[in-house]
Amino acid sequence: MAKPSEPLFLDRVATPIGEILLVADAQGRLCALEFADKPERWRRDFARRFADRTMTQNANPAGLSAALGRYFKGDIAALDEIAVAPHGTEFQRACWTNLRKIAPGTTTSYGALAAKMGKPKAMRAVGLANGANPIAIVVPCHRVVGSDGSLTGYGGGLERKRWLLDHERTNI
Repeated sequence: MAKPSEPLFLDRVATPIGEILLVADAQGRLCALEFADKPERWRRDFARRFADRTMTQNANPAGLSAALGRYFKGDIAALDEIAVAPHGTEFQRACWTNLRKIAPGTTTSYGALAAKMGKPKAMRAVGLANGANPIAIVVPCHRVVGSDGSLTGYGGGLERKRWLLDHERTNI
């Protein structure tokens, strides 16, 4: 985890599903990715996690914005190039690591993800960790659906979740 005195870099990136905000650390790792039109979500999160950090505007920090641009143009594998440094509990980080293992173009349920983590009764905890994911798209919480295959909650909204899933299925 980065020291509080290390700087952070913020970029705003236009995408087909709206502007996103990304925050990178000095090592070039993605620390946060949120939809700009969800200020109630990102302002609270950024204030809590980055209050003691200096954040400066920086276009394309560590090539992260360019990698996201390639993803939105159809290079789904571009997300795999992005190193992440999410802040969370040990359980949350384990959940987020497992989210990155869900293949593009596929989905899984909260229960299946909990079972894969060796905690089959932790469906609700997995759901909470999924909802607390600070790095949308790159840590693909959009690939988690209800046990019946239905689209369930997504911090960016269900229309974006549907778009991301369709985009990945079309471009894999």
